[in-house]
Amino acid sequence: MLIKQVVIENAEKLQDVRVTDGKFAAIDDFLTPIAGEQVIDATGKLMIPPFVDPHVHLDSTMTAGQPEWNESGTLFDGIRIWGERKQTLSHEDVKQRAIAALKIQATHGLQFVRSHVDVTDPDLVALKALLEVREEVKPWMTLQLVAFPQEGILSFPNGKELMTKAAEMGVDAIGAIPHFEFTREYSVESLHFAFDLAKKYHLLIDAHTDEIDDPASRGLETLAMLALETGLKERVTASHTTAMGSYNDAYVSKLMRLLKMADINFVANPLINMYLGGRFDTYPKRRGLTRVKELDAEGLNVAFGEDDIKDPWYPMGNGNMMDVLHMGLHATQIMGYTEIMNSYRFITSQGARTMQVAENYGIEVGKPANFLIFNAANWYDALNERAELLYSVHEGHVLVETKPADVHVNLPK
Repeated sequence: MLIKQVVIENAEKLQDVRVTDGKFAAIDDFLTPIAGEQVIDATGKLMIPPFVDPHVHLDSTMTAGQPEWNESGTLFDGIRIWGERKQTLSHEDVKQRAIAALKIQATHGLQFVRSHVDVTDPDLVALKALLEVREEVKPWMTLQLVAFPQEGILSFPNGKELMTKAAEMGVDAIGAIPHFEFTREYSVESLHFAFDLAKKYHLLIDAHTDEIDDPASRGLETLAMLALETGLKERVTASHTTAMGSYNDAYVSKLMRLLKMADINFVANPLINMYLGGRFDTYPKRRGLTRVKELDAEGLNVAFGEDDIKDPWYPMGNGNMMDVLHMGLHATQIMGYTEIMNSYRFITSQGARTMQVAENYGIEVGKPANFLIFNAANWYDALNERAELLYSVHEGHVLVETKPADVHVNLPK
């Protein structure tokens, strides 16, 4: 396959890209087609690495309204409603919904997804189903699974045993939910347990951390300290950290030093954090987001995730990371022209670093030929105009191909 004259990641010049045996074989100003080679004329079109969603919940996807709608819009009502829906899970129910959601994500250019799966279920129904899904979608999607203790590790009966069983079954990462544990002591102990388990089974860590507006919720400092002391560092992710948006600046200044030393990843989920956050405020209302702009300015790795697709925590969602980014840029006021031009990294390379797949990710000779081509000259135009995804290519195989709509406008004079 030869892609002619594309704009690679907002570059000022056009280049040709050759794909051979599923890998980038050559990138140059001009490459001569080989006999029988598929040639794609992408003159002036934007090529970027594929989208990454490092935080979604495929076990609960597409269950909004079952058994009731979350009319209050609070995180805790979502947990309550999911607790009821969880009782009716079946193997096929989870598989069918998860694969349907992944297919929707794939149509929007996603090729890497990390899903949290609730393991506060004595039968681990969802986990067993998603382990099968992970294998079935391998030809077109890299799927990671996080053992997620939705109702707590210490605060749920046999929580430690269920987490251990999940590790033994083959999850990719260990999760935690320190802010939902009954006490501060449980919160700290749960994180120590999660790190011990991850070290024992050589797994990544991705904890729902301080997903609350309470400035007294400070699981992040414990998570970062453990990441530093254990040396796991970039293998650790703090998801949400919304309480950080309510911390006082003096404490954040102290905390930032530790965060930089620990070099952990952060995942913000703008759609859901904006929707669930500030629910207990009158006015002024908090945005419910972590300090994305400040963390990014300090050189810490921050990625955006979708989090929920039509479930008890969020009634909408269509698997499109451009929607996530668009909301995130507005909510965090990352809206300078240069900032917007470079913002695709929040849903591409920085998500890849979070998932620890960066070694085989990116548009470089020798790496797997995974990429997207948009009907735009740069990322600013692609995001602002919601440009068509012309191609999503995975290891040299075209997953998605779009023909731009032929629109005729006949306005009266």
